[in-house]
Amino acid sequence: VSTSAQQRFALIVSGASGGSPYAERYDRWRGALVSSLRSDLHFQEEDLFVLAETPGPRVGRASQEGIRQVTRTLARRLSDDATLLVVLIGHGTFDGIDAKFNLVGPDLDAAEWRSLLEPLPGRLIFANTTSASFPFLEHLTGERRIVITATNSPEQRYETQFAAFFVEAFKTEASDFDKDGRVSIWEAFTRASSGVERWYEQQGRVSTERPILDDTGDGVGKVAGEPGLDGTLARRVFLDRSAEADQISDRRLSGLLDQRKSLELEVEVLKAQVGQLARHTYEAEMEILLLKLARVSHEIRARQ
Repeated sequence: VSTSAQQRFALIVSGASGGSPYAERYDRWRGALVSSLRSDLHFQEEDLFVLAETPGPRVGRASQEGIRQVTRTLARRLSDDATLLVVLIGHGTFDGIDAKFNLVGPDLDAAEWRSLLEPLPGRLIFANTTSASFPFLEHLTGERRIVITATNSPEQRYETQFAAFFVEAFKTEASDFDKDGRVSIWEAFTRASSGVERWYEQQGRVSTERPILDDTGDGVGKVAGEPGLDGTLARRVFLDRSAEADQISDRRLSGLLDQRKSLELEVEVLKAQVGQLARHTYEAEMEILLLKLARVSHEIRARQ
């Protein structure tokens, strides 16, 4: 699903830091993401809303009122075919009942974020990159929504690394796993998840975060690499302005890329049914799909 013919908006928030080491890190991650949205993904300046602990030029305060002002503006500007990206960078907390994102002043919990974003039309891509972010998955999930959290349990309360790798994922060709010249939300999520896993291995530490994504609306989600239907929508959603057909002059190649995406989705759907089908049926259907996928991939490579 290209956003080329749609409105694209982004709300990027780095919250209360709790001290200079964190403040520098959150500012760097927020700045890198905003820069990528402007320069690489060509978001319009007036469609970018940035909030931080310390306000500045074109940067508002990351407070409850700052959030509410932006959502009121978005409610006036968004249409049903709009795409809104919301990314939260900073600290998160969970007291056993409510999960919150730390702001300057009173925080907003997951239910309050839902009440602010639920009335907005269009597609929502929501990424909470903080510790204890998992409960946001259940609250923010819904139709036409892709929800990402840095953790898959509210008990994962240590400082997270997911934001750094998620921001980086939109700037590197290594995230383009299917080599179609674009980075989907699923590809960015998968790339960032791999980065988190690699970081903990390099540090010799046990991982305290497992990123998770939900786009089926069931509030369950899955981590990258697991079977299941989640990721079906995220594989087809991109933040870039250019439509694939505009990027690729070879119409046959464009069609083949579409065909490959469809086959990959069929494979994921079949994987999710592995426990529901007889083994021979599952294996036979999977073999047919993989053979088709191999033929299409071979033809794509021959044309690229």
